[in-house]
Amino acid sequence: MARVFNFSAGPAMLPQAVIERARDEMLEWNGSGMSVMEMSHRGKEFMSIAAKAEADLRELLAVPESYKVLFLQGGASSQFAMVPMNLMGPEGKADYVVNGSWGKKAIAEAKRFGSINVTTLDAFTRAPAQDELKLSADAAYVHYTPNETIEGVEFPYVPETGSVPLVADMSSNILSRPIDVSKYGIIYFGAQKNVGPAGLTIAIVREELIEEPLSGTPTMFSYKTHAAADSMYNTPPTYAWYVAGLVFEWLKNDIGGLDKMAEINQRKAGKLYAAIDASDFYANPVDQDCRSLMNVPFTLANAELDATFLEEAKKAGLTTLKGHRSVGGMRASIYNAMPEAGVDALVAFMADFEQRHA
Repeated sequence: MARVFNFSAGPAMLPQAVIERARDEMLEWNGSGMSVMEMSHRGKEFMSIAAKAEADLRELLAVPESYKVLFLQGGASSQFAMVPMNLMGPEGKADYVVNGSWGKKAIAEAKRFGSINVTTLDAFTRAPAQDELKLSADAAYVHYTPNETIEGVEFPYVPETGSVPLVADMSSNILSRPIDVSKYGIIYFGAQKNVGPAGLTIAIVREELIEEPLSGTPTMFSYKTHAAADSMYNTPPTYAWYVAGLVFEWLKNDIGGLDKMAEINQRKAGKLYAAIDASDFYANPVDQDCRSLMNVPFTLANAELDATFLEEAKKAGLTTLKGHRSVGGMRASIYNAMPEAGVDALVAFMADFEQRHA
């Protein structure tokens, strides 16, 4: 067996130590006589797994006691609707700050429930500055995407929104560095990039925002429903929850916490951007102070070589480097689980490819 360096934007690679532990516990977990996949979500075995995972996530992010951590389904795309359903209120007004494709998708869903005031730019090559934000004093919330996976644009700051709750889709940069949870009303994220396998979605919600949702909201789309049931209103994605817990343990015990993870991520991204910037053969379109640490898009000087680059990279064990179809080029997603050796291998391949094809 030869594992590749998988640069997919998601589902993304998992830490090898996590996969190995999941393998070892696949048939029987902790003397229970069964796999985690076979456990009742209300049984004492899985309840202990769930409680440990939540406690570790709270510790990693220093989540205040005044926040609920909800383990849900439906991906971040369901949160695009769930947020306005639960926060919009009868006034039906919210602010959205857009710096890429996922922010646009969030707006399209929110418009079903009220009036949306938008801050955006002509080109998604940077994040709007604080003084460019068009914020409404009477908005129910302000929504933004701190890191856009497709365009590779990351906010270099946390927007100031005054008394209006700030909502963040952190699907692609959660756990990549420490954050101050208290600055947010809601943080939500799909698991399949930095947390675990696809199927699990987590929402960290300030308790004071958990109220009755808009009239007509389905039961499963109410934060109040899931908060009251400790995320056990229905059968949750139990195995994905378990693997996420293994990832949280890996971050705590193997990595040493989010400060250490941030150092590693800064180093990985620095190497890749340095290789791109030092070359006339490769280019990155994003302003330097807004470049993503997680998703690095780049183009070749001659687009006719794209297919050759991807083919040769795959043979070298570097996979899933094709850029999103909406922007083209290449994209290297270097989430937490991507080892530094993977970035080193990509940089070496890029230099060799340039030497042979420039």
